[in-house]
Amino acid sequence: MPAEILSYREDIIFLGRQHIELVCWAGSLAILTGLPVGAILSRPAFRRTSEFILQIFNLGTTIPTLAILALSMTILGIGIVPSIFGLWAATLLPIVRNTFTGLRSVPAPLKEAARGMGMTASQVFWRVELPNALFIIFGGIRTALAICVGTAPLAFLIGAGGLGELIFTGIALYDLPMMLAGAISTALLAVLTDFLVGRLQYYLVPRGINPLR
Repeated sequence: MPAEILSYREDIIFLGRQHIELVCWAGSLAILTGLPVGAILSRPAFRRTSEFILQIFNLGTTIPTLAILALSMTILGIGIVPSIFGLWAATLLPIVRNTFTGLRSVPAPLKEAARGMGMTASQVFWRVELPNALFIIFGGIRTALAICVGTAPLAFLIGAGGLGELIFTGIALYDLPMMLAGAISTALLAVLTDFLVGRLQYYLVPRGINPLR
């Protein structure tokens, strides 16, 4: 069986690159969107409406990913663009939620002390709130990227390629080695992604705030 799985190594490399490309695009867009939105919702001005807005983002996880991809396909057509949009919608919530939660969980005395030292609201955010929230924020990014890697095989169904081609073609042809080649590669890619982001978390989160150090 291992030899039969390795016979697909050229396909794994080629389709793995497509898979990584999808994850990089969708994950990057989710981070660029989720971090600012979570930060804005954590501000006092949104105290009453933040939970309602978060429930809107929660639709990305409530609705099955395949349904999101199908809806995006009807609007954007077939290929990479609707796949990236669907994966972005499916992975956005953990980043928004953890950014919001991390910033909200910063102890009030720390912020009051910073303001007492004469810091502006912007300085308090960048020098006090954000560093203390980084560990929780990174947790959301790790979760989001793992979800993105795990759901990206579904993008094959709307013409975006990726390791899903091996998985679904193997299922259709009753070819177990082909299916396992795609499934095992996807699982290893998810583990590797989580490990790499975890390393970034270890080195970028300040000492004393990061419980891993």
